[in-house]
Amino acid sequence: MKPNWRSLLFVPAAAPQRWEKAHTRGADAIIVDLEDSTQPEAKAEARKLAADAVKMLTANGAQVTVRVNNDPDHLEQDLEAVIVPGLIAIVMPKVEEAKELDALSTMLEAMEYERGMERLTIKVIAVIESPRALERIREIADGQRLIGISLGSEDFALSLGRPPTALSLGLAAQTISYAASARGLMGLAMASGIGNFTNLEGFGAAAVHAHAMGLTGAMCIHPAQVPVLNECFGVSQAEIADAKAIVAAWETRQDGVVSHNGRMIDQPVVERARRLLASAER
Repeated sequence: MKPNWRSLLFVPAAAPQRWEKAHTRGADAIIVDLEDSTQPEAKAEARKLAADAVKMLTANGAQVTVRVNNDPDHLEQDLEAVIVPGLIAIVMPKVEEAKELDALSTMLEAMEYERGMERLTIKVIAVIESPRALERIREIADGQRLIGISLGSEDFALSLGRPPTALSLGLAAQTISYAASARGLMGLAMASGIGNFTNLEGFGAAAVHAHAMGLTGAMCIHPAQVPVLNECFGVSQAEIADAKAIVAAWETRQDGVVSHNGRMIDQPVVERARRLLASAER
């Protein structure tokens, strides 16, 4: 079964004090970061720590991923360091075209074989960070090993020369939602930046908007943002109760439709209710 993560918390690989307790923060998954949070001169040491982070967090029951560096100077070394039993996925930043995911899959397959791991054990989350990549979203979304597509909001906004707002990022987030949904993948995005961890009200409003777009979760940089994402992308007790009532009403219908609380219930409405209930059970 593919994961259904509402919240993915970044922790810098080079900062053990940040990841040693990350499994207690309530995030559905942890992203051990080797990319933006690590300066070039510190990446070699960060790799050593990343392997320890994956092992420790996995041992404590966390779902663990690693964001690697998508460049030839670092990618293979990053993978060599972190492909260990328990790792769920590689977060691949700055994906520009599908062939990058094909090359990544080939590298992962070789490492899985070397380490005695089952083929295709390690999955991939592709991060879209430019308008050019967004134009190629169909091919990228069909990439090997994918379990999710994410929007790198800060870098995408930088490429536009605009702040990361709903106006600059809305279409990108919606496009990712459609591409992910069409393929049964996680759509991990919000039409906003995630850097301001003190404005939780604004962060929550952006998460609610993203959920309404059809996105399934998002990444965050601070533990305070985790419960916001879990709530906004989760299923409330009221929604569960309503879904159960819809299904019950449908099962007692006399013909092709049924009325429930002033609404006409037909097959698509019932199927949404069933999917919501299935999601709540995960």
